[in-house]
Amino acid sequence: MAGGGPVEHGFPHLGTVRSAVTALYRRLSYDTVRTFDTSVAAGDVAFADADDLHLGVQRVARTMVRHLRLPDARVVVTFREMEHAANVELAGGPEYFIELNDRFRHHRRDIGAALAHEVMHVYLHRLGLSFPGTRDNEILTDTATAYLGAGWLLLDAFREDADSSQKLGYLTPEEFGFVLAKRARLFGEDPSVWFSSPQAYTAYVAGREAAGRDVRQPPLTAAGWAGRRRYARDRRAGRAGADAPYAFDADPPRVSFPCPACHQRIRLPVRGRVRARCGLCRSVWECDT
Repeated sequence: MAGGGPVEHGFPHLGTVRSAVTALYRRLSYDTVRTFDTSVAAGDVAFADADDLHLGVQRVARTMVRHLRLPDARVVVTFREMEHAANVELAGGPEYFIELNDRFRHHRRDIGAALAHEVMHVYLHRLGLSFPGTRDNEILTDTATAYLGAGWLLLDAFREDADSSQKLGYLTPEEFGFVLAKRARLFGEDPSVWFSSPQAYTAYVAGREAAGRDVRQPPLTAAGWAGRRRYARDRRAGRAGADAPYAFDADPPRVSFPCPACHQRIRLPVRGRVRARCGLCRSVWECDT
């Protein structure tokens, strides 16, 4: 949790974010990912100052448990002074214990965001899905929260002005926007209508632009003129530059590139226009190889 200090911006973790999306599809399958087509509703996590603190926290926690299909997971939430936003004790269940930073007693609008991240830890723990290292595992958790329909709350908790700032999660605001844009394209939703933070909307737009570039890379036919020209040059040479999103195999001539949706690599013969279907997320792409 960044509270008051500088907030990191941009896309420094994008490689890990993309790997996390791939890992979700590999572990959950296309069919299971599709069951998360409805995001957590803003009204289900709304928290008025007049609400009883502990009853309200339990209500929001149950909302997250239901969203992630964890019917047998009872979440016990307490508050204490701590450095981080929250912490969850992961064990075999059936009860899970979450501690929230004491500041949430007086900043109730962000309790849903903190619980979304911590309950996702429970979900991924039960799936047996994790990345090595604390940093990468937290990025996986943030990515999964956003991609599976609760992460818009984490981006909406981002606020920044000349005097103060706040951000929850390990992803930058723009990276949250990137993952939310990937989800929006999959399910045809617009998460920006739920944002109460103007800074969250700005970050979402930046992330959406970055996600849009993924679907405009060669050999996709949606690639721009400059990208297509470079691709044609690399194809003639039989090799791609180190920064190119594609790679070539010489025998037989094939090109490989990451699926713009799930980032699993797709391999195609070099033979002109072809329609490619990703075997992992089932997305279909028009290509000119």
